[in-house]
Amino acid sequence: MITSFETRTLGRTGPAVSSPGLGCMGLSGAYGDVDEDQSVRVIHDYLDAGGTLLDTGDFYGAGHNETLIARALRDRSRDDVILSVKFGALLNPAGGMGGIDTRPVALQNFLTYSLRRLGTDHVDVYRPARLDPAVPIEETVGAIAELVNQGLVRHIGLSEVGAETIRRAAAVAPICDVQLEYSVLSRGIEDEILDTCRDLGIGITAYGVLGRGMIGGTGEPTGGRAIQPRFQGDNRAHNEALVARLEELARAKGATIAQLAIAWVAARGDDLVPVIGARRPDQVTTMIDSARVVLEQAELDLIDELIPPGSARGDRYPTRYMADLDSERRSGTYAISSES
Repeated sequence: MITSFETRTLGRTGPAVSSPGLGCMGLSGAYGDVDEDQSVRVIHDYLDAGGTLLDTGDFYGAGHNETLIARALRDRSRDDVILSVKFGALLNPAGGMGGIDTRPVALQNFLTYSLRRLGTDHVDVYRPARLDPAVPIEETVGAIAELVNQGLVRHIGLSEVGAETIRRAAAVAPICDVQLEYSVLSRGIEDEILDTCRDLGIGITAYGVLGRGMIGGTGEPTGGRAIQPRFQGDNRAHNEALVARLEELARAKGATIAQLAIAWVAARGDDLVPVIGARRPDQVTTMIDSARVVLEQAELDLIDELIPPGSARGDRYPTRYMADLDSERRSGTYAISSES
């Protein structure tokens, strides 16, 4: 295992973070059962190798993920870690999504609980998980900006929002980054969102880099993956065939397909930080070792030929969740892309 990461800055105004970052959602059962001791070891292995960026949400495991991170950081210096926290997603007793609430009074409540669970006095990046259609983004960002002034939050982020929303938010307060799905299978942000972020000096933290296990994964989809359209029926066979086209190039680079996919996102620009989920220590090793994979322009062009933009089949979320994605909206409705 290498012992250093590339350091990238989240936009013009954000913190310096390690790249890749560690996505912690899977450590709280989103993709199947996990062992809590092993989950703590995953976080420790990432930090021990020089990683700094931990991405979580207050609704991951109904708060479990934040308490898990607190346990992992118990004997660590808080200053060595960048905590990126999403808020606003509502859960029902069955664990399903029950809407979004980003009202100023609500986000203050959410932050209060996050600070207690995380055992800290501040969050480094705080972001609404989705756009709340009932609350203007200006109100939400303005309320987070007040928390920044109070020292409870360091930076403001966004998640799964479109270009217009990004511009409106940035007019209220500095936005350090937007969290968006981006991979060789999901390139929708290239249509408009990526250019908007670059025009405004806003970074991208890219999740879903491995297609929730479609890229480099093995076995049957478990947990939340089982309901993803891209894993259903003929879609799955088609998408797996697309991914298999990367095998020869990965071998030539002395890398796994997963490492190639991580390197591809990192190569798309210094303003992009891949955020990779890991549930086992060996996955942390794979993630970290992806930093040695350097792709030349000719290789990036080859990947475009092997997996053309829009060639994946199936939306990236079930229809009822796609409708909640501001990043997918076109003229008031979510876009059914060529990937459907």
